[in-house]
Amino acid sequence: MRRLIPIVVLFGLVSCVTPPPRRVAPEVALPTLTLAPATFGGSVSLSQRLSFAHDADPGGPRSLEALVEIDASSLQLAGFALGQRVFTLQWDGAKLDEQRDARVPEQLQSRTVLRDLQLVYWPAPAVRAALPPDWTLEDSPGVRVLRHADKDWLTVRYDGEPRWVGRAELVNLAEHYRLTIESRPSEE
Repeated sequence: MRRLIPIVVLFGLVSCVTPPPRRVAPEVALPTLTLAPATFGGSVSLSQRLSFAHDADPGGPRSLEALVEIDASSLQLAGFALGQRVFTLQWDGAKLDEQRDARVPEQLQSRTVLRDLQLVYWPAPAVRAALPPDWTLEDSPGVRVLRHADKDWLTVRYDGEPRWVGRAELVNLAEHYRLTIESRPSEE
């Protein structure tokens, strides 16, 4: 899922005819997460529809299809626009590899995508353990909030249980975007 923006930027690929959004500086730098896949605590294979809307993008929400697989040894993500693979990411806990189509905007950064995926899907104790001391993560049924200096900077709302099934909406106030993820188990 900017920090999730990388995923959000992928949405921009779908609509190459619209001008790119103007860059808006983040209000605060969100912490980088590089949690090992094993800390996810299981395995999952998902088909997703991602919709990204950036505050500075007059073109509105962008959409992208994605496949995500997480197991104890790796996280793999592939993004598709108009039926063509435009982005792949592989994370083994130490090395982050990516392949991207030349049309993928450079604002789409794999570290941001990794961070957003981990903020949305990883267990709260694992995320909390990786946060700098001045950041907190509140996690309750249906909602997760990342906070710094008594301000909510990122909120995730979930409609499904487990959280990786159904709809999740990430609102990133620091980087000014909203990501909606609709997930279902991949068919084997």
